[in-house]
Amino acid sequence: MAVSEHKVHTNHQGHRTLVRVMATGPLTESPAARYVWAAARLALGWVFAWAFLDKMFGLGHETPAAKAWVDGGSPTEGFLANSPEGPFAGFYNDIAGAVWADWLFMLGLAGIGAALILGIGMRLAAVAGTALLVMMWTAVLPPANNPFMDDHLIYAIVIVGLALVSAGDTLGLGRWWGETRLVKRFPFVK
Repeated sequence: MAVSEHKVHTNHQGHRTLVRVMATGPLTESPAARYVWAAARLALGWVFAWAFLDKMFGLGHETPAAKAWVDGGSPTEGFLANSPEGPFAGFYNDIAGAVWADWLFMLGLAGIGAALILGIGMRLAAVAGTALLVMMWTAVLPPANNPFMDDHLIYAIVIVGLALVSAGDTLGLGRWWGETRLVKRFPFVK
């Protein structure tokens, strides 16, 4: 959306003219928008961090204490073994409870959650988060409340948006992270 403002232009003969200037910069650069995106980033980061903590320690929300990962439970078994009879049910039933799947899932939850909360590695978080969320969406096909759309896809869209607007720069360490030698050398980790 373009924003207009008026400026007075004076030519070389001293004549003044009122000029309407159209600024086409994104509205995401307004302070209010930056804080809304930062709040969305922190909220989505907490969604990932909480899922990690609950599965790791069995805090009783979705994971009972007896099924905590630290006590030998599997963070993927319950969700994947009970996948509906969708097109990918066989695949997910086969990997449910596999040690490698548990580790990848938990590292993904922790890494994506930390990146979003800290505001660093937003590009990597967007790629990894989108991949994880789309896989979780395919595990529940068809969704219970809608023929196609569910919260996994909405979160995937939001996480990409967070990276595109540099949401880690507000209320996060994104600006600092962007100036590090690592990011200067490998911009994809921004």
